[in-house]
Amino acid sequence: MPAEDEDGYTGSATLLVEGSEFEVEVELRGHFQPIDGYYRWYGRIQKHDGLHELAGGRKKKAELRTPEGSAHGEISDPDPWGRYRILGSSTPPFTVPTSLAELAG
Repeated sequence: MPAEDEDGYTGSATLLVEGSEFEVEVELRGHFQPIDGYYRWYGRIQKHDGLHELAGGRKKKAELRTPEGSAHGEISDPDPWGRYRILGSSTPPFTVPTSLAELAG
């Protein structure tokens, strides 16, 4: 569950990298950065052998699609368990509450 000052999504997603499409599981979070006015979103992609074969531990531009939206970002930094980090700026691939009523609901 995200912290009170963070938004997020956990679940299935489609990742597009260099023309290849992967069905993956993700855990995403995000927050608004008031200093520069951008929304920053980030998270981890569960281990996926096909993704690792394509990326080989290197940074790659990517598009991430969830049932809530899609966004462009970058994959990088696989951890010791083979989970790639994904990050992006601006509109995230998940719904972000925009009112207090949405937060309470």
